[in-house]
Amino acid sequence: MDKNDKPKLICPIVRSLEIIGGKWKIIIIFHLSGGKKRFNELRRLMPSVTQRMLTRQLRELEDHGIIKRKIYAEIPPKVEYSLTKFGGSLNPVLDVLHAWGSDHYEMMEKSSSKT
Repeated sequence: MDKNDKPKLICPIVRSLEIIGGKWKIIIIFHLSGGKKRFNELRRLMPSVTQRMLTRQLRELEDHGIIKRKIYAEIPPKVEYSLTKFGGSLNPVLDVLHAWGSDHYEMMEKSSSKT
């Protein structure tokens, strides 16, 4: 194995954003932090997201172990999404992000109105 075969080290922030970044993932995680939700509940909470995008984001979060999907064997089929223990470890991050957004809301509104 020469030096070019070594795995590249990725900054933890970059790696974290690869997993939870994007427009919808952190919002999904936020809504699931309040407890399990069905697909249509999430759609109602996020009316701007398309069904296709929500499905894609849920699958990616599930693939990374952030959420789990539970399928109930009943008619009609019932599927619930919830945070895993690993996903729940993001709650303090959400709390800090919420506090930061609250503290700086006016500044963010001013800056977004300039564009």
